Amino acid sequence: MVDLVNIFLPMLLYICAIVLLIILIVLSIKFIGVLDKVDRLVDNIEDKVDSLNTAFSIIDKTSDSIVGIGNTIFGAVNTVLSRFINKNKKYEEDDYNE
Repeated sequence: MVDLVNIFLPMLLYICAIVLLIILIVLSIKFIGVLDKVDRLVDNIEDKVDSLNTAFSIIDKTSDSIVGIGNTIFGAVNTVLSRFINKNKKYEEDDYNE
């Protein structure tokens, strides 16, 4: 009986190890296939994003121009209002001094 167990258990372990090794090899091959598909998908997305970069740069330049024009107009209006307010304060001060 002991001889049978000494022969049967190692053989059973070897068979399980071989089956596990075969399963791991098959899963590794499938995993490599999945990674290839993901790589192609990422490359496709990257190409599409690169094609949109020109549109984004045009939008960015346009928005920068609009902000620049707005800042210039705001600066001019601010300057005119500051001068007007300062003149009014100067006239009020002159009225109090007289």
